[in-house]
Amino acid sequence: MRPLPHLPRRRFLRIAGGSAIILAATTAATSAGFIATRTPDRALAPWNTAGADPDPRIRALSHAILAPNPHNRQPWLVDLSEPGAIGLSCDRTRLLPETDPFDRQIVIGLGCFLEVLRLAAAEDRYQAEITLFPDGVPGPRIDDRPVAIIRMHPDEADPDPLFMQVPHRRSNKEPYDTARPVPEADLAALITAAEGRCRAEGAIAPEKVARLRDLTWRAHRVEALTPAKMKESVDLMRFGKAEINASPDGIDMGGAFLEALNLIGVLTPETLMDPQSDAFYRGLEHYRGLMQSAMGHIWLVTPDNSRTSQIAAGEAWVRTNLTATALGLAIHPLSQALQEYPEMAELAAEANRELGIADGERVQMLARLGYGPGLPPSPRWPLETRITRS
Repeated sequence: MRPLPHLPRRRFLRIAGGSAIILAATTAATSAGFIATRTPDRALAPWNTAGADPDPRIRALSHAILAPNPHNRQPWLVDLSEPGAIGLSCDRTRLLPETDPFDRQIVIGLGCFLEVLRLAAAEDRYQAEITLFPDGVPGPRIDDRPVAIIRMHPDEADPDPLFMQVPHRRSNKEPYDTARPVPEADLAALITAAEGRCRAEGAIAPEKVARLRDLTWRAHRVEALTPAKMKESVDLMRFGKAEINASPDGIDMGGAFLEALNLIGVLTPETLMDPQSDAFYRGLEHYRGLMQSAMGHIWLVTPDNSRTSQIAAGEAWVRTNLTATALGLAIHPLSQALQEYPEMAELAAEANRELGIADGERVQMLARLGYGPGLPPSPRWPLETRITRS
């Protein structure tokens, strides 16, 4: 594993001084007028219009597209050509071949989509009858065959209280309050939320949390220092309002301050890919702070790594995330130590040992917990661009 670039004292001072220059250069840009115009309204429209269509399938889908998914790739394609049914398949142009070489995380994201769809349908008292992989289960990579067929049955379901949290759910990627412990009762509620889908386990004991803080930080560091893996993330970053509106998927780098840094050339794809740049170093240190602020961890385990188990993990993750939202807890998925590429193999094995995973089992999700500030919704593709009607 390559070491972090050494930063001598004089370079650290230059960075510190540079931050004052950056702030001075962006004072005008971050004025009230600039800030007020930075919201990507077109990209965020799906959050404001969910549930407005008369077709119950569209109403359910308008909520389902708000589901969490890796790198916000939104890999779902929907077919409404059969009356009363929804066909779901994967958009294979939205895969993550470097960090998700077997499409495990993408399939988990599709499971998240299905669970939010189920919750939204039940809110209208429709049962969403889901048949997984009706034309066969894909092998090492996802293919073009349907992931699921969903048939809607009216007056056969009761609303689930978790649905009320769908528009408020976030993956909170901010530092958490290290003075506020996670209550045992709240961790137990998160674990219970996954029941019936897969097994959830968690930790709030300081010694265990400290080890997981360190493990997740080292896993992120490996990914950041593996150029092809880092580039996959950087290529999906959307800087500022115009880029987010044009491509409302990927990693949101919006807000007046980040957009101003991008405009003056401090925060760009090129600087984020350069291990010797200030932007790269600061990004890495920022992420270290996130990992060190974890006040607990939760992880989801399936008995195997089949595609149906991956779907189940996605369903469980949504329910866990929504429960955290209802409890006022912040939650942030940390996938790096679970990934299947060679550079991560040593840490993936360490994660299995640390989490007590038996042979044949698979950790599908790992997340940090705590209390932190709220975040605006992640942008989503407009629903109509993702649907085939005939």
